[in-house]
Amino acid sequence: MNPIDHHLSDSDFERLRRCIHQTCGIHLTANKKTLLESRLRKRMRALSLNTFQDYCDYLFSEAGRREETRFMIESVTTHKTDFFREPHHFEYLTRKAIPEMLRSLSLIPGRLFWAWSAACSTGEEPYTLAMVLAEFAVSHQGFDYTILATDISTDVLSTAKAAIYNDEQIAPVPLPMRKKYLLKSRDPSRRVVKIVPELRSRIRFQQYNLVDRKPPVSESMSIIFCRNVLIYFDMETQRRMVQKFWDMLHPGGYLFLGHAESINNMSVPFRYMAPTIYRKELKT
Repeated sequence: MNPIDHHLSDSDFERLRRCIHQTCGIHLTANKKTLLESRLRKRMRALSLNTFQDYCDYLFSEAGRREETRFMIESVTTHKTDFFREPHHFEYLTRKAIPEMLRSLSLIPGRLFWAWSAACSTGEEPYTLAMVLAEFAVSHQGFDYTILATDISTDVLSTAKAAIYNDEQIAPVPLPMRKKYLLKSRDPSRRVVKIVPELRSRIRFQQYNLVDRKPPVSESMSIIFCRNVLIYFDMETQRRMVQKFWDMLHPGGYLFLGHAESINNMSVPFRYMAPTIYRKELKT
């Protein structure tokens, strides 16, 4: 039977949905069944499997759990991202958030500024952060920063580490920053650029599953960007994730969410600062 013509049964969809939720926390509602079908057909072709039942039987076998789970999760996760996506966040960061942290001494003089790009995808977000923080450092002597960039997908992390982007991808980057932070290919026929080494050295890429209870690093964060990610999880998973962000931020640190996300109905005591921007209050 040709898998293109075959459909995922309700029972197999339920098995897959439970596996996805247990593995990475993503909550698939019943109306996502067609989407899951289309995402998994590529894997079925790669494995020469003819039906979704064949795929499920393999996935839940000992060999499949060991070899295929990673590819299945890669297939169902979304990696939409852009340079300077939701630009008001970066404006708020340098105009209000960092200066306020400096004034309130939540950034101790000489302390490294840690930024975490959670679910960093192919790297546009952490490289945008690197450009913005590098520009801030030019006019603020002694400001030093590093960026943790994590994603569950090793494929997108490989792309991010390569730091190579085409003309269409870099279109949102302001021209002065393009000239300063992007290197053109020596081959004029290749219309691509590479992020300069000075910015690449500021970013620490790491594979990390956001539903893991153990944090990715032991350092306290100054800011966390986790944008357009919570929408894929159920409410309890969202709450646990936001609590982890709270625990990882130092007092006075900021959390930036996506435009469709809110934590106002959660019990975690973040202070609302602006749409999709929250602060962990300083201890009094």
